Amino acid sequence: MKREILINATARETRVAILEDDELVELLVDRPDARRMVGDIYLGKVDAVLPGLQAAFVDIGTEKSAFLHSSDLVYPDTGDDDDDDDGEETFREPGRNEENIPQIQDVLKRGQELLVQVSKEPISTKGPRVTAQVSMAGRFLVYMPFASRVGVSRKIGDRDERKRLRALVDGMLPDDSGGVIVRTVGEDVTPETIERELTSLMNAWKRIKKKTHFVRPPSLVHRETSLTRGLIRDIFSDKVERVTVDSKQVYNEIVEYLKGIAPELLERIVLYEADIPLFDKAEIEQEIRDLFKRRCDLPSGGYLIIEPTEALISIDVNSGRFVGKKDPEKTSLKTNVEAAHEIARQLRLRDVGGIIVCDFIDMDTKSNRDKVLQELRMHLGRDRARTKAFAVSDLGLIEMTRQRVRQSHLQSMTEACPTCTGTGRVFTAETILRRMERSVKRMGVEGKRDPLLVKLHPDIAMYAMENESDVMRKLEKAVGFPLEMRDDPLLRPDEFKLVVKSAGRDVTQQYAVA
Repeated sequence: MKREILINATARETRVAILEDDELVELLVDRPDARRMVGDIYLGKVDAVLPGLQAAFVDIGTEKSAFLHSSDLVYPDTGDDDDDDDGEETFREPGRNEENIPQIQDVLKRGQELLVQVSKEPISTKGPRVTAQVSMAGRFLVYMPFASRVGVSRKIGDRDERKRLRALVDGMLPDDSGGVIVRTVGEDVTPETIERELTSLMNAWKRIKKKTHFVRPPSLVHRETSLTRGLIRDIFSDKVERVTVDSKQVYNEIVEYLKGIAPELLERIVLYEADIPLFDKAEIEQEIRDLFKRRCDLPSGGYLIIEPTEALISIDVNSGRFVGKKDPEKTSLKTNVEAAHEIARQLRLRDVGGIIVCDFIDMDTKSNRDKVLQELRMHLGRDRARTKAFAVSDLGLIEMTRQRVRQSHLQSMTEACPTCTGTGRVFTAETILRRMERSVKRMGVEGKRDPLLVKLHPDIAMYAMENESDVMRKLEKAVGFPLEMRDDPLLRPDEFKLVVKSAGRDVTQQYAVA
C-alpha cells in the first residue's frame, strides 16, 4: 500500500493529510487557539471526590474540571507480560475492569495535589478526561513511570523478535524504575538506539517530577510535542513513501528531528515550493470541504447518510441509483461492500468516535452479511484509533465503537447555526405567520389599541404577499387596531418583531410566546 503525508503549515493553522493509495484517509488540524491537549501533563488539585461514581474532578486550569475515574489511578501493576499494549497508541486505555482496587474516597481527598495526564480532550459539554497513569512516548518506546513490566507491540509478529526486545529492554531498566512498551517501529532497532531513547525518556520524567516542587496547582508541567513532530515520531517509517511540506520552517524542524532519530528517512522529506497550493495540487481540498456534508456518494451510485448526534453516530446505507441487473442480493452485497470501505474511511477522515450504528441494506444470506462485516473490519484495521465492530444484530445493524480522544472535525471547525440552533431545520414561512398572528392577538386581548408595525424577514414578507395577501387586513379586523407589515433583512428567517409605532417600542418578547 502506497502511503504519503502532506503538511500544509501557516502561522495560524497546520493541516496534515494522510493519503493511502492516493486516497485521502485522515486529516489532522492544529490551530493556536485550539491547541491539542492529549498527552499534556498537569499538576492538578482535586476539586471533588464522588464515591457514587468512583470518580473525582481535578482542577487543571481548564474551563471545566477534568474527570478522573478510579480505574485511572495508580495501583500496583499486576498485568501479564503477554497482555501487551498494541504499541501504536501513546496512552494506555483506562482499565475499567480492574478488580480489588481501593475505593476512590480512600485514595483521594478534596484539595489534594495530583499529577495527571490528559487522555481525552473536552468534548461537547464534558471537560477533559485525565489519568494518573502517566506515560512518556518516544519513537521506539513508551515509558510508563508507574508500571512495572515490559511489553512489546502486538503488531510485531515474530515471536523470537518479541522475546529479544523484551529481554533487551528488561536488562536496561533499573530496578523499580517503571515499565516500557516497545512500539512497532522498534523492531530491528539497535540496542544502542533503544538505550539512548530510554535514557532520554527517563530523564524527561525526572525533570517533570522536579518541576512539580516549584509550581502550584493547577499548572502545566509538560506539554506534548507539536502535531507535526508527534506525527513524524509516531507514524513516519519506511512504510511511508514521502512526506511533502510546504513550509520551510516546518521542513527544517522535521529534518533536524529526523537527524537524531532516523537519518535514513531524510531523503523522503520533500519541500514543496510551487505556486499552486499543496492541497490543491493533490486535489484533496474539495474532499476536505465535503467532510461536513451529510451525504457521501459511493462509486456504484449508492450513498451514505451520516448523522452525528449527542449519543451516537448513525450511518444509513442507500442503493441510490444503483439498481444492478437481475439479482437484488448481489446488488445489495456490492453496495454494502463499497459502503463498508467508505464508512471506515469517513470515520478516520471526520475523526468521529464513540458509538456508531451502521444500517446496511438488508441481505438474506448470512454468508453475505459476514462478508460485509469482514470487509468493514479489514478496513478498520488500518485505523490508528482503537475500533471494534460487533456482529450483525437481529435488526440488521452493525454496531461498533471507535476510540474518541478529541472533538470531531465537525465539532471543532463548525458551530451551531444561530437560526436553527443546531437542528438543521427552520420554521416554514406559514408557521412564522401563524406565530406572528397569535402574538398580535394576545395584544388585542389585553386591550392594546396603538398602531403596530410588524417586521418580517424579506422571504417571509414575500410569501405573505404572494400567498396570503389579505393576512394583515383580516388580522386588523380581528384585533381592532391598525397594522403595518414591513420587511427587515436584518431579521433571521424564523424571526419577527412587533413594534408600537407611536413609542417605537419593541414588544415582541412580551407577546411572542409560541
